[in-house]
Amino acid sequence: MTVDMDEFWVFGYGSLMWNPGFVFEEKLTARAFGFRRSLCVHSWVHRGTEQRPGLVLGLDRGGSCIGTAFRVERGQKANVIDYLRERELVTHVYKERTVPVSLADGRRVPALAYVIDRDHVQYAGALSTSEAAGIVAVSTGKSGPNSEYVFNTLTHLKEMGIRDHWLEEVVALLRQTRLRAQA
Repeated sequence: MTVDMDEFWVFGYGSLMWNPGFVFEEKLTARAFGFRRSLCVHSWVHRGTEQRPGLVLGLDRGGSCIGTAFRVERGQKANVIDYLRERELVTHVYKERTVPVSLADGRRVPALAYVIDRDHVQYAGALSTSEAAGIVAVSTGKSGPNSEYVFNTLTHLKEMGIRDHWLEEVVALLRQTRLRAQA
């Protein structure tokens, strides 16, 4: 398949998949190789505080990540980039990158993505599922409990037919923690 090099694609791996916030012409499931979805970003505002940071998703090195690619009309490229920079680069914990993605229809296209900056102070590193669940269970920010964010994320991924075994294990541990707290 030929690829129009003038096409502009955006790759989403978290809330961008179900809440892009911009107009697009095409939406396809896509896979980014060399990156994985991870709860690796300390949230100091929306899902935690600086004193008790929560965790939100980042696109970290290693493995592959199934997400969503959006093709944006050429004339909207600048507006979409401006919007995404305002949304994703608030604390500059992410780096704006163009990454190759494989679309569900077999095409490989370059896509704009926001990748975790491993040198940023908010980078949590590679956490075990139990470490992640422990942080998420006790963190709350201005957008609510961190656990709501994680449960909501997994629900949306399942609705889209995307399995994330690591995140599923984090949710299972969170549910066990809730059951123990209720007992």
